[in-house]
Amino acid sequence: MGKCELCERQEVETTVHHLLPKEMGGTFGPTANLCIPCHKQIHALYTNVEIAARLTTIPELKDDLQLSRYLKWIRKQPSTKLMKIKKSNERRQKR
Repeated sequence: MGKCELCERQEVETTVHHLLPKEMGGTFGPTANLCIPCHKQIHALYTNVEIAARLTTIPELKDDLQLSRYLKWIRKQPSTKLMKIKKSNERRQKR
């Protein structure tokens, strides 16, 4: 259990998020500890190409319009609540 670097909730199970996706050369680059819902939300909204192009730091992630709306909501949720994350309609159409 730890603190999510994105939503800043405490006592959450965290995963390692590569700020530059591994497939884009970020295997040994900087990482962030994110709660599972935040990590899933990033990948539900954006492709690895989009992440690599403009979302490679925590401040960039926090300032993103879609993610900032999500962060405002998730911060109010208890750390024990499990959320269902779905790909955005835009992301689904990019397949």
